[in-house]
Amino acid sequence: MKPTLLLFMLGLFLGYAQQEQQYVIKGSVTSAYGEPASYAHISILKHKKGVAADENGAYSITDVAPGDYELKVSAVGFKSITKHVTVSDSDVIVNFEIKIDTALDEVEVFGSRFEHPDKIEALTRLPLATYEQIQSISVISEKVIEDQGTLTIADATKNVPGVYSFATYGNRSESMSSRGFRGIPILKNGVRVHSDFRGTGILTDMQGVDNIQVLKGAASITQGVATDLGSPGGVINIVTKTPKYQYGGQASLRAGSFGQVRPTFDVYGPMNDKKNTAFRVNGAIERADSYRAGVSSQRFYINPSYEWRMDEGTTLTFEMDYFDDSRTPDPGTVNLAENDTNAIYDLPHSQFLGYKNDKALTQNLNYSARFKKTLTDKLSLNAAYFASSLDLDVKNASLGDAISDIEGNTVYNLRTRGYSTATREDKNSVLQIDLIGDDLQTGTISHTFQIGMDYRTSTYNTSSRSVSVLDTLDVFGTISNQLPDDLDLSDPSEAGSESRSIGFVAQDVITFNTWLKSFLGFRYSTTETSTETETNSSDAFNPLAGIIISPLENLNVFASYTNSSYPRTGTRLSEDGKELGNERFDQLEAGIKTNWLDSRLRFNLTYFKINNKDINLPVYDENWIATGFYQKGGNDQRQGIEVELTGRVLDNFEVITGYSYIDAQYKEHTSYVYGSAPLNTPKHTFNVYGNYAFKNKLKGLSLGAGAYYTGDRPINDWSAGPVTHEGIVPNQKPFNVEAYTLVNAQVGYRFNQNWGVRFLLNNIFDEIGYNAYRTRYINQTDPRSFYGVLTYSF
Repeated sequence: MKPTLLLFMLGLFLGYAQQEQQYVIKGSVTSAYGEPASYAHISILKHKKGVAADENGAYSITDVAPGDYELKVSAVGFKSITKHVTVSDSDVIVNFEIKIDTALDEVEVFGSRFEHPDKIEALTRLPLATYEQIQSISVISEKVIEDQGTLTIADATKNVPGVYSFATYGNRSESMSSRGFRGIPILKNGVRVHSDFRGTGILTDMQGVDNIQVLKGAASITQGVATDLGSPGGVINIVTKTPKYQYGGQASLRAGSFGQVRPTFDVYGPMNDKKNTAFRVNGAIERADSYRAGVSSQRFYINPSYEWRMDEGTTLTFEMDYFDDSRTPDPGTVNLAENDTNAIYDLPHSQFLGYKNDKALTQNLNYSARFKKTLTDKLSLNAAYFASSLDLDVKNASLGDAISDIEGNTVYNLRTRGYSTATREDKNSVLQIDLIGDDLQTGTISHTFQIGMDYRTSTYNTSSRSVSVLDTLDVFGTISNQLPDDLDLSDPSEAGSESRSIGFVAQDVITFNTWLKSFLGFRYSTTETSTETETNSSDAFNPLAGIIISPLENLNVFASYTNSSYPRTGTRLSEDGKELGNERFDQLEAGIKTNWLDSRLRFNLTYFKINNKDINLPVYDENWIATGFYQKGGNDQRQGIEVELTGRVLDNFEVITGYSYIDAQYKEHTSYVYGSAPLNTPKHTFNVYGNYAFKNKLKGLSLGAGAYYTGDRPINDWSAGPVTHEGIVPNQKPFNVEAYTLVNAQVGYRFNQNWGVRFLLNNIFDEIGYNAYRTRYINQTDPRSFYGVLTYSF
């Protein structure tokens, strides 16, 4: 066994040091009506010590040393309260009476008002708040999603610095990027939905979303090896809503621009008198047209869940999430020049470059079971099974190259048009088991640790047929949207694979004193991938190390190192016929995390540097012809800073603001120009949002507004000679897509506890920006639009 690993395990399992005399804090928690507040959470602030009340509201916190403490009680649906407690030479009885919380806006904009957002452990595997983690983590709460009228992943994550849209692939999916890496994985409740390593993204519905968690940077420790192109940039986890133990719900109707009509509902409550079982059901139906003629969409979404509190320390939760979407793909517009010149055509909204029968169908089913068992006041066992299935059926037009006239001149407004059909089936699952220790003492040192394993499976099958040239069109003229009868599609092209991965994870957060902590951890993974013709196996060892220094009570200064392995190209052969093995990404991250005003306001500053110096690069001859062999080397680098300020400046004024600078470069690469940036990587992004709720005479009225800036970015990679991928001309520098800023505003008014109305004004200044995937899909942002939302809460 490695010495460092031996020391790690010895430090983790050293015995308890002898403690001074200990006492008990006990009592009961009831509602204002005298009913027991079953399973309320009682914690000692700043001491990481707490318990859950039993079904009768009774609680008991043992092993409390003499001293002064702040005791906090929180329960879903009730206002949290705190009491000062002094423990001297005997046990202490403290009773609480809590009141129902009918004010949704008390939920913090960065997530749960409680210790940490729901299901954050699916990403971090540790029982720590985001502020205490050594990774850069941002959380978008249900409140922000509702207040901003958010309906897409891109609209939600624009509140996170350094996260931006990579492409929509003709508005068929949402692919997000972070830190200069294209298409980072999108998870739902901790499991990935799509198996495509290129990160082409997914669609989902916001009605069932409790919060969205963005873990930026290498996620090798908790999420397995980097099997996607975007994995080193981070992951996005979409967390669905779970049951509540008091009756309530909400129904809403949204309507507005482009014929959108969207009714939704949310119902929850206990299922028995003991209130140890509860349910929740969310749903939405939507139909809408588009600013683009001939484009429409409709969807159905439902999200039921069930929870059983088996005893004081045992909870079992079942969730299901079903999404069915049908929409018209929009091929977008074209560039009326060579790819070194930005001449994107402002295609009139009355023009549609596809066919009438183009259709993209998406069906996604996610389900999970989570089991939590408190073993002692310091040890707990978590087990979870997450699964997802995705079915895609797409029929759409494709735009080809510009046509040359009889004199050989390129006529950029004349384009060939092709057609393709494709189906895809994905199935993904994760079984995850963790033993969690919280605040275990070894002498004067405290340990918060996790030891666990996971078993992941991923299967996909695809089939496609196409014809590259079906007809031609003139983007300046009248466009025929009638699909020709003589398609003459190619024979089916099929592909697929199955992969299995077993991972072992251990992390230990060692608290030496009030100002110094260290993080130690590792992950060992084995991965097996099978296709119809071959099977590949690989393993990877990925460490994590870091420190947190707290010179002040509300200030954490952190630094960390981790790496992630990329096994997908590991079987590539060198010129001597040997497999090159996994690629590796190394990440350094440092910064500060602060929280003020009783954790209501948070400021984060992060510096990151990610290098891939271990690339399996193609080898070319003197004529830039690929030899079929590969070599180790190169250096692709991403570095930058991220700044984030989020929370409540005042009780009735919330802010979310952030800035990111990304310096992404291909360095020492055999395929791309030295120092050039990867496609669709903006150096600068900026976001600011504020929401003000009036008091006194105007009580019930709230005003919100936000501005979101995406900097200019290259539409394609800059080939040094060999790469001739779509839209790439060797040695031709690609043009930059222009920067744009979108400004949105919201006005809300709550008439009483039941009725409310909200007006949404998106892209107020009607600024048109473009998101492009190379030159195949150039799609504009939505123009100015208006919506109204009527809400009834019960």
